Amino acid sequence: MINSSYAFEKLDLKNLVLIKNPKLYEEVVFMDLNQKNVNLDDFKGKLIILNFWATWCAPCKEEMPSLDKLQTNTKLNNLKIFAINIDQEDLTKSKSFFKELNIQNLEIYFDAPITLAKKFSIRGVPTTIIFNKEGKEFARVIGSIDFNDEEFINWLKLYN
Repeated sequence: MINSSYAFEKLDLKNLVLIKNPKLYEEVVFMDLNQKNVNLDDFKGKLIILNFWATWCAPCKEEMPSLDKLQTNTKLNNLKIFAINIDQEDLTKSKSFFKELNIQNLEIYFDAPITLAKKFSIRGVPTTIIFNKEGKEFARVIGSIDFNDEEFINWLKLYN
């Protein structure tokens, strides 16, 4: 059993918002590179991170390499990260963005036509939403962070 109040108190990230009553969303669907729908329900039982980003976003560019590295962190072997581009642009820009940053462990997903950004009331990018194994949002990061921060990883490990 996770002592969540202890976990909440111990983590000191100014832009991490903890959800006291984890929220379940209906129909969390986005598209992969082949324009096929990906449904979050298919990943229940995993710790899920949805990271909303855009190619024009400087903080997104700054945090993406640490997010890429987080996907392969051996302490978090039950983690699945979805990097969801909210841009309404062609795929070439997104691929160039990943190539320029040497992103190797993440795939590009799209939120077109920005339905999830509206559903989650996202006000800016980057925004990261974290779902527990039951598929409920229990935390979100508003703005950029270093996803390789040991304190963050150890906190996240409690939910893995």
